[in-house]
Amino acid sequence: MKRFISMAMAVLMALSLVGCGGSDSGAGSSSAASGTTSGEGGTIKIGLLANTSDANANYGNAVKNGAMLYIDEINAAGGVNGKQIEVIAYDDKGDATEAVTAFSRLVDDGVTAVIGGVLTGTTIAVADESYAIGMPQITASATAPGVTLLDPEDESAGIRTNVFRACFIDPFQGEKMAEYASEKMGATTAAVIFETGNDYSEGLKNAFVEKCAELGITVTNEEAYAAGDVDFKAQMTNIANSNPDVVFCPNYYEDDGTIVTQARQVGYTGTFLGGDGWSGVSGYAAAEALEGTVYCSAYAGDADFEAAYAETYGEAVPNMFAPLGYDAAMLMVNAIAKAEEQGLETGSDEYKAAVIEALAATDGVTGVTGTYKFDEFNNPIKDAAMMKLVNGEEVFTEMF
Repeated sequence: MKRFISMAMAVLMALSLVGCGGSDSGAGSSSAASGTTSGEGGTIKIGLLANTSDANANYGNAVKNGAMLYIDEINAAGGVNGKQIEVIAYDDKGDATEAVTAFSRLVDDGVTAVIGGVLTGTTIAVADESYAIGMPQITASATAPGVTLLDPEDESAGIRTNVFRACFIDPFQGEKMAEYASEKMGATTAAVIFETGNDYSEGLKNAFVEKCAELGITVTNEEAYAAGDVDFKAQMTNIANSNPDVVFCPNYYEDDGTIVTQARQVGYTGTFLGGDGWSGVSGYAAAEALEGTVYCSAYAGDADFEAAYAETYGEAVPNMFAPLGYDAAMLMVNAIAKAEEQGLETGSDEYKAAVIEALAATDGVTGVTGTYKFDEFNNPIKDAAMMKLVNGEEVFTEMF
């Protein structure tokens, strides 16, 4: 933990912004104990939207915990410009309508910026609203191009200039795994099983299939399933009959674990590949079924971060979404610190515009998942960590 507090203090002192401050609390969750700020600087309100009670809460709780870990460290180091960061957190339940409602509440609460959502669908729903009012927004984990692009089918239509992400985009992951299959595994055939109607799943699938065509990999099957399905044996039987070298499974960990289990039951023995939605899959299928699976991740491991997380929450880092949450909060607070340098009124339109400008100018800010710079679409430029399932453990193998 000391390493991270020291890092936070170093960053803020370099900006000549560290000051004194107390702690404050927000609705649902806060960065410190309940009460009102005693420091003269007051508070800077940040909203946090995460799905903490739905079927994918393993992601949402990890992002929330990672973000809160960073903000608690900043507050312990004196805050930003003598002001404590007050976090107002709401559970969006993984639902777009709930997310928009929660965002409206955050606006009424007077937040200056928003971290969230976690899932692609909820993040896009909120991005439509935040863009309309110029609210700075960063997601730790929503990977669809449409999070920042106004029209995912036409980059020339422009971007939501206020929305950023700490994670990779879907096409990057799909392309990366096709390249890995070709270059590292020598694959010449591949199949795909994906969730229809899911922006994340279809985005990775489309990019994978397109890159396979470029690389000379024959896609033998594109098998779809619907949200809520639990029986994948028909799809996997079709794939097993084609016997491709690899199966790309760009879904979330719970479905992935079930798909792999049923694939082995119907006789498919080849290698599964996935995107970052596989993070945490080791708890959802037997080690033997998962053995050899490879997925790309934004996080290669960091011993100091993991020690700090375990000390704070009493458990190991559950997946890569916790460090991404940490980095999303770091990027937002770094931009807020830049806005504070200008002496603007906290929460004003001018202040929010300054935060957005500072986010866009990010270059060389280092977190636990990499060193950040944003491209023209507000996506981070980083390498991918390749994770492999070995004896039931999700093990980092290389940057690719």
